[in-house]
Amino acid sequence: MENKYLHFNTSIGVKKPENIHNKDQACPFCFREQLTDLIAVDGSIILLKNKYPVLENAYQTVLIETDDCHAELSTYTKAHLHKLIRFGIKHWLDMEETGDYQSVIFFKNHGPLSGGTLAHPHMQIIGLHDIDYKEKVSQEMFEGMVIDESTEARFTLSTKPRVGFYEFNIEMGDSSYQELFSEYLQTAVHYILNHFPFKATSYNVFFHHFNRKIYAKVVPRFVTTPLYIGYGLPQVPNNLDWMASEVKRIYFS
Repeated sequence: MENKYLHFNTSIGVKKPENIHNKDQACPFCFREQLTDLIAVDGSIILLKNKYPVLENAYQTVLIETDDCHAELSTYTKAHLHKLIRFGIKHWLDMEETGDYQSVIFFKNHGPLSGGTLAHPHMQIIGLHDIDYKEKVSQEMFEGMVIDESTEARFTLSTKPRVGFYEFNIEMGDSSYQELFSEYLQTAVHYILNHFPFKATSYNVFFHHFNRKIYAKVVPRFVTTPLYIGYGLPQVPNNLDWMASEVKRIYFS
């Protein structure tokens, strides 16, 4: 029977460095000459094997986005943004295509409520040997109010959010990388950190390869509603029209 749960190795977990809350903790990603098990390098972008593989029956890698510990996705130059997202998607899809895994997840944590442990900008690409994440994915979770779109990519605010409240969706075809995809992604993150009606310091980005498309779901993070924790009930706010219009006004008018 296929496994339905990720198993977390606590003996490894307690050894992980943590500076997203403890600012006195040194950042291991800043000592680039000490990094080991490098897989690929493109300037300041590095993909390497995770030194603390807390998930059992999985192959864990870390994608260091930049050598600037205080940078953040919403502030990257367009050139670095395009290079980073192209690099990440390539290595994610390459890992999928090996056939060694039931599925491969690609995601980013940012901020104290995101579930991450290190503040240095990074993402993770993880091959899961016995779990197919796509079994929990449906097309409706990417449906939403259109904020902006072209033949290259589409940017929406979810009308059927997976967890609830506000989730931004960006999509493009899976045949070739489109730069507009990463620009929409940057816009969503910038809006969350700078214009969101509720003060936001944290977000997640979850990439999905589904129905021959690439999706990024950008989720602002707050304390999760007890209705979702206790009953799995997502809530849809009644001001989605306003928020979609506000993002249009700020970034696309």
